[in-house]
Amino acid sequence: MAERLVTVVNQKGYRVAPMSEQELLDIFDARANMEAMLVRLAIERGGDEWEAELLARTHLLNKLESCEASEHLLDEWDQRHQAFHTAIVAGCGSQYLLQMRERLFDLAARYRFIWLRTTVLSVEMLEDKHVQHQTLVDAILARDAEQASALMREHLLTPIPIIQQAMAGKLSPQAG
Repeated sequence: MAERLVTVVNQKGYRVAPMSEQELLDIFDARANMEAMLVRLAIERGGDEWEAELLARTHLLNKLESCEASEHLLDEWDQRHQAFHTAIVAGCGSQYLLQMRERLFDLAARYRFIWLRTTVLSVEMLEDKHVQHQTLVDAILARDAEQASALMREHLLTPIPIIQQAMAGKLSPQAG
């Protein structure tokens, strides 16, 4: 049983844990701080192989970001996006920090799903993410840890307003 994703209901079994704005903000803030720290460490510790893997993952993601937005793109984009972010932090050199990052990612998943279903099919969102990703990669390759860390934090917090609106019923998913 995934921790914090289900709750026990006395004499009735289990149910999906309720989502809340407070939890959303806490998880996304923790994740943004963790990833900002990890990108800083990766820049300090990562070598040529790390940079090469980052460039390969960037290229794969860019190939999708230049495609026409469509429903079938959703899962593939999400997989490549996750692989891109994993490649960024892989150079940090700490399996324990990476495990903690993975845990935060898992906790954020159900909120991220709302964001994905609401925005990934938008050409404008894909273009915006492409610019954010390229700016981040440029800072990383320049070994500008301060800039890359700030960009990472900002990038990971951008979905919050969209998720808040969707949770409040002000937005609906674009895909069924």
